[in-house]
Amino acid sequence: MNSIIKKPISEIGYNFIPAKYLPKGKDEFYLRNKQNRSGINYRKLTALEIEVLVRNRNTSDDWNHLLVSDAFNPELVKNCKFFGLVRIGKLEPIFLEFHSVMLQVGLYNSTIISCDFGNNVVIDNVHYLSHYIIGNEVIITNVHEMGTTDYAKFGNGILKEGEEEKIRIWMEVCNENAGRKIIPFNGMLPGDAWLWSRNRDNELLQQKFKEFTEIKFDKLRGYYGKVGDRSVIKSCSIIKDVWIGTDAYLKGANKLKNLTINSSEQASSQVGEGCELVNGIIGEGCRIFYGVKAVRFYTASHSQLKYGARLINSYLGNNATISCCEVLNSLIFPAHEQHHNNSFLCAATLLGQSNIAAGATLGSNHNSRSADGEMIAGRGFWPGLCVSIKHNSKFASYSLLAKGDYPYELNIPIPFSLIINDSSKDQLSIMPGYWFMYNMYALARNSWKYIDRDKRIDKTQFIEYDFLAPDSVNEIFDALHYLELFTGKALLKKQGVKKVADNDCAKAGRIALEKNDPALTDLEIFADGFEQGKRKVQLLKVNRSYQLFKELIVYYAMEQLLNAAKSSKIKSVTELTKLIPSKKKRNNWINVGGQLIEESEVQNLKQRIVEGKVKNWDAVHNFYKAQSLSYGSKKSGHAFASLSELTGTNKFSGEQLKSFLQQYLSTKEWVVRGIYESRAKDYSNTFRKMVYETEKEMEEVTGKLKDNSFIKQQKDELITTKSYIQKLIKTSNS
Repeated sequence: MNSIIKKPISEIGYNFIPAKYLPKGKDEFYLRNKQNRSGINYRKLTALEIEVLVRNRNTSDDWNHLLVSDAFNPELVKNCKFFGLVRIGKLEPIFLEFHSVMLQVGLYNSTIISCDFGNNVVIDNVHYLSHYIIGNEVIITNVHEMGTTDYAKFGNGILKEGEEEKIRIWMEVCNENAGRKIIPFNGMLPGDAWLWSRNRDNELLQQKFKEFTEIKFDKLRGYYGKVGDRSVIKSCSIIKDVWIGTDAYLKGANKLKNLTINSSEQASSQVGEGCELVNGIIGEGCRIFYGVKAVRFYTASHSQLKYGARLINSYLGNNATISCCEVLNSLIFPAHEQHHNNSFLCAATLLGQSNIAAGATLGSNHNSRSADGEMIAGRGFWPGLCVSIKHNSKFASYSLLAKGDYPYELNIPIPFSLIINDSSKDQLSIMPGYWFMYNMYALARNSWKYIDRDKRIDKTQFIEYDFLAPDSVNEIFDALHYLELFTGKALLKKQGVKKVADNDCAKAGRIALEKNDPALTDLEIFADGFEQGKRKVQLLKVNRSYQLFKELIVYYAMEQLLNAAKSSKIKSVTELTKLIPSKKKRNNWINVGGQLIEESEVQNLKQRIVEGKVKNWDAVHNFYKAQSLSYGSKKSGHAFASLSELTGTNKFSGEQLKSFLQQYLSTKEWVVRGIYESRAKDYSNTFRKMVYETEKEMEEVTGKLKDNSFIKQQKDELITTKSYIQKLIKTSNS
């Protein structure tokens, strides 16, 4: 049966902190007084003020425990019940207006238990309000229940005095069996979540992460909930143990429990109609509305959940959007987009800039006997319409999956690939470099779009949005090796040669690809180890993608060199050669929550954490900042090392750089042309045009191709770059 506790009315609002948890010499309000930073001087009521309050149908268990500021107006308090210590700031005969709703300042028709109020608040028709500190000019109206318990944690995975470990809130990211669970804390960055979810074999490191989280908070009981200045809360049912920042807007929520809602004047957060949010932390500038259900979750700053989305046991990175669909046990890096009600994502780690379309079912465990499968996808992951893939699967950067029910686990190490489940041939087909050949517009525009949409105020972690960066370029080098290896195997098999070592196969493939051997024209090339099944995995357009990948490495290197030249105000190719370091090594890089960091630096960080030299999460965040500041120079070093490895040259002459710059310019012209042509298809395609009566109508609906701002920007950038390179070369020749 329900345990209904009976106590005297005189105890309502008192003994908030159980006696056994109250420090010696402290009263139950000591933490509340520490939290209240309003600076308001409160006093007791005068006899006249009490008379006015009584006349206005207010009651109190003890009028001596209702304290007010000197600017208090008792006429603006009507039909309220007060219990415990209540402190009220200035009340003036004015009204507050927000989104065309106008409400008179004051406290009306509410039950208020042990709360503090700032100046000129509106509290109207709040059936139950207990143990909250309310800021200035806050509006709270039509709320059924809003209270704080003495053990409130506000979404942080911590324990209070007397609580057992079994009640701790964990987020079970990446894996359904909780094998990668992490403890959420306010201020957790995507990099923190990633570091903690990995490295499961390092028990001491895992323990350090837990300690870092514990020392951010104390175990004291008795913290009050807070509502920051100018926040508006209206028409909500239940709000329990929720900490709310300034300028937040909560309207029509069904249930909000054990949350931190970060919000600020610069980045207001909103929670809207029909939402039920439990055990979570919401970053500043977030938008969550229209029937969202979220449990054990973290939404980083400027992310959105909307239209019935379900987010459970998951971390959602900055500037990400999830609509309608269901996401479980996932760790999602910044700039993710997922829409449509029939999309499902389970037990996944997505490394950012991903986009999941309708009908996607990602992470089915039906091919396993237990819920322990995982999926990892590099930056730019894009499964198309009606895609179904299984655990365990892993994808390189910018993988695009064509429609289909993929029957086996996949491991696709070649970036920028189109992956096709070819049921007509009962095979898997992979086209490396697809994006550059057929959809340059989308690839380039997405990089620009993510930068433009990055609304973060705190940019501790520098997020890489360029499609050519240390991670994807390293994957291109891996891809070159795979293309050489499988081409060599196919050639030698066709020639009747058997049992050849992989190194010899790769050498044969490299020779054929570099000289564009005519024997490659009709050669069918198949890959090993890309799919769990026994069917064939065919690589398409290998010769074209091989040449393309090599061009892109040069393009990447020259792009970084030109960026360095512009910042150093270099005026000639001769000076340009001095920017290239003599010692060059292409290092491994890791995507740490969207921030690319050299693997050696990450290993060093982990070692320093284990040794106790990095003592808390703030120190980890300082590491991110330091890496962000040095990223530009390290990326340039990686680019030069990549060029050196590709060409087999350690030292570049001025003439070589001129040749590379000319090649870069040619590639950039091709890129810009590809951007235009891939978008122009939408205007020339008969099936796209057929829904419009005239071309003018089409342009009114879709906009004119010539007015496309992104294409204009790319063309202008090409002109500027071309002019700069020509000046560098001309100055060197004179």
